[in-house]
Amino acid sequence: MRQRLVVMVKEPRPGRVKTRLARGIGTVAAAWWMRHQVARLLRRVRDPRWEVWLAVSPDRALRSAVWPGDLPRVAQGGGDLGARMGRIFSRRGDPSGSPTLIIGSDIPGVNRAHIARAFRALASHEAVIGPAPDGGYWAIGIRRAPPAGMFDGVRWSTGHAMADTLASIPSLRVAVTDTLSDVDEPGDLKIPADP
Repeated sequence: MRQRLVVMVKEPRPGRVKTRLARGIGTVAAAWWMRHQVARLLRRVRDPRWEVWLAVSPDRALRSAVWPGDLPRVAQGGGDLGARMGRIFSRRGDPSGSPTLIIGSDIPGVNRAHIARAFRALASHEAVIGPAPDGGYWAIGIRRAPPAGMFDGVRWSTGHAMADTLASIPSLRVAVTDTLSDVDEPGDLKIPADP
């Protein structure tokens, strides 16, 4: 039973990625930050204990040269974030129920230890969620096929996203793992002070 880590990525094109961040730093800078953030994140999370897949948006960017050529890719498809993640969970292609963990690509602090803890939690729980301080979450995983109604009624990009997601899966035993910050706004960027 091979564990699968799926990283949600969006093609780093100015004006099409990290639009809230771009309002403060500009569209080119936001796209540049995202492109380099994804490259750093993929270096930090690759590990022989799990497969790393990319869930790519928009679908036409599936063949983009910006993504590492050795990683399997799947199109996210349309709909809101819940529809896209639900599709990823539903088409894992493994009837045995290999654990699948989905993470965002805008989590600068994530590393192998965080991923390993989330997968360990899935050994004894049906789902796992990694909170973000803003009320959302950086990771969600399930051990088997997703239940009907997963992600129904979730208010995405709000401080209610995690609570709404948990409310959508009341029948699952859910573990809560590490809290990590994502980058949505310019204030979320950690810029070191000059020495």
